[in-house]
Parts: sequence; structure tokens; C-alpha cells
Amino acid sequence: MLLRTIILSAGLCLISSHSMAEKVQPTPTLPLEDLRLFTQVFDQIRQGYVQPVDDSQLLESAIKGMLSELDPHSSYLDAESFNNLKESTNGQFGGLGIEISAEKGLIKIVSPIDDTPAEKAGLQSGDIILELDKRSLKGLSLGDAVQLMRGPIGTKITLTILRQGTKEPFEVTLERAAIRVTSVRSELLEPNYGYLRIAQFQIETGKEFTKAIEKLKSKSPELKGLIIDLRNNPGGVLQASVEVVDALLNEGMVVYTKGRIENTSREYFATEGDATDGLPIVVLINDGSASASEIVAGALQDQNRAVIMGTRSFGKGSVQTVIPLSENKAIKLTTALYYTPKGRSIQAQGIAPDIVVERAELTVSNNRKRAEADLQGHIGNGNGGEDITSDDKAQTIHPKLQNDNQLYSAISVLKGIAVLGKNQ
Repeated sequence: MLLRTIILSAGLCLISSHSMAEKVQPTPTLPLEDLRLFTQVFDQIRQGYVQPVDDSQLLESAIKGMLSELDPHSSYLDAESFNNLKESTNGQFGGLGIEISAEKGLIKIVSPIDDTPAEKAGLQSGDIILELDKRSLKGLSLGDAVQLMRGPIGTKITLTILRQGTKEPFEVTLERAAIRVTSVRSELLEPNYGYLRIAQFQIETGKEFTKAIEKLKSKSPELKGLIIDLRNNPGGVLQASVEVVDALLNEGMVVYTKGRIENTSREYFATEGDATDGLPIVVLINDGSASASEIVAGALQDQNRAVIMGTRSFGKGSVQTVIPLSENKAIKLTTALYYTPKGRSIQAQGIAPDIVVERAELTVSNNRKRAEADLQGHIGNGNGGEDITSDDKAQTIHPKLQNDNQLYSAISVLKGIAVLGKNQ
């Protein structure tokens, strides 16, 4: 019976209807000396380890080690890990709400997911998780770390966090929750300027994205520009990122992948129809924007369809294929790299924004200290209308813009594009 191969992208994965094993030619000769070494070590552990070890457990550990040594994103998925992966791809799972990676034996947060216990507790991209309930994670596989974080809803777990810029590790206690990720959110930041937040790329994200655009257009028929916020978006389903780009292009390549075997080398193109009718777009990214987020940013940048702002993205340009081994076990194997339309590999480099805007504290003041109209005996305007004094209040600023300098800069760029277009 053929096994179904899933390829998603919290790493980045594709979908195939065949087992990868059918595509790979068997190795002509096995490395007998190495196999003999393996059996010798296996036998020594069975006979001499301080405690008895079940043979199947020992072999499973060997498989885990073999995969984890390849790269930070390849891993063995036992029944629970496999089920968790399928749940997260569909947009609902139980846990803390963080995307993590394994780097040099440490568990690192790629980004917290919006409106989850992790995000509400203030966990940040780049934080290192040293311990879970006082248990050290050093050297633990990615799958095992995820399994420890999962648990019954309402139960608590304490994370020991090491953060750059802090002298000592600190503890954060979180309560596990049912994580239902809202993939796309939208609102008007100002009249005629829309905001779209994509938290994670799920199976339905492409459809949700198009619906969100239509909703903004119905709210503001004179829409002048859009901001797409991909900051701290850890990735998700590859096809969803392609659909998002497709909604903004009339034609052209979106992304292509290259691997060693036939079904991992693919090209993806946009189809006719721009849901925004060519509206100016600014895309926000940061070091928590990974994989599928980088596909979107890279494609729109290469196709000159959007201005990319913020800071350099995470740099995860590899494709993971989830290969089922049975009904409830699988391996997640890195099988390809993906490239932007102009042939750039994002792996370990990321997407450099067109305009760099570092995150900073933003103070907005609406207080005018003086104006010509305040002066006694001033001359009137002459063309009609009331004089404007320093007591006149400026336009109310959306709360998101008051606290987010990157978002404030993005809408300023959109306004500049709108003014330039109007003048031309």
C-alpha cells in the first residue's frame, strides 16, 4: 500500500501521494564496516548499560539521533508528535503557542503565536528555553521538547528562559490552552489604509486572505494601500504562501524548490487576477518571520509588487517532507531548498528588507505649542476657512500606530506612495 507523504512548512512542507522511498534508488552496497560498528555498539549497550534497555526503544533512539544530526528541522515523529503536527497544520492544537527550533543542542523560540499563552506572557523570538519544569532541555530533540510542552488543557508548566540582554535566566509559568490560531486578521488603521495580519500559514490561509481583502474593500471603497504584517510568523503550509502571493499578482513565478529527487523540485506560478487591483503594498518582516513568510516577502520583492520593511527575516529556506512510516509514525526530513523568483536562496541568509526599520519605542505627541493663528492681531488666511490655532487637536491615531514604530513607518510609506500617485 502506498503511504501518503505530507509536505508542510512550519519548516516548509509539500504534499505528495507516494512514499519517498519509491523515488529513491537503493544504495548499491551497504557500508558493511559501519553497520558492523553499529551492531557492536548496539550489543554493548544491551549487555553493559547500567539499566536494561528494550531493543525497540534502543532502535527508535538510534533513528532519532540519526535524523537530529542531519539539521535542526529533520526529526522522528512518534504517534503523539505526528498527531500534534497534523493538528497544528489544520490550525488547532493543544499547548503553549510557540514555534521552536533546535540549534546547537538548545531549544530556541522562533516566534510566539498570536493570542496564545506564550504571546500573552511576553515570550520573544530568540529566547532560549533552558528548562521545562526544572528539566534541562540541553541536547533534547525538537520532537521531545514539543512533546513535553504539550499536555492537558489547564495544566501549568514553568519555562526557564535565557534572553539576550538579560544577565540571568528567568522563569515564566504558563497554563496550557487549546491553541486555535486565527490565520488572517484585518482592519482599517486609518480611513482608506488597510492592515492584514497573517499569524501562520495554514491550509485555509489563502482563502481567508482573499476574503479579508474583499472585506477591507467593502469597508473602504476608496482603499489606497495595504500593510501585510508577517512579523513573528513562523511559516506553515507551502501552498498557502503561494496562494497569498497569487492573490496579489497577475502572473509570474512565486517560488521554486530544488532537491535531489524528482518530486521535490517544483515551480509555482501566479494565475491571472490581482484581488487588490494593483493597490500599493508594504510587507512587514522581522527575525521571527520564517519559511512561508519569507516565500511571500521574497516573491513580492522580486516581482516589484511590494515594499518590504522591518528587519532581516529568520532565514529558513529548507523544505521538510513528512513521510509516514505507519498509521501513527513518520519522519520529517529536509528534502529541498526553496528559491525566490530571481533565484535567491533564503537559507541561512533570510530576506533583507528594502527599508530597514528597527523596533524602537515610539512616542506620539499631538500637542502643538504655537501657531501663527495664536498671535494677537495676526492676518487672516484670505482664502476663507477658520484659522487653525495650537488648541486644535490633531487627528486621533490608531492605538496600533501609537505603540508600533515599524507599523507607523509602513503607513507613512503608503501615504507617500498615494500622494506621489495622485500628483502624477
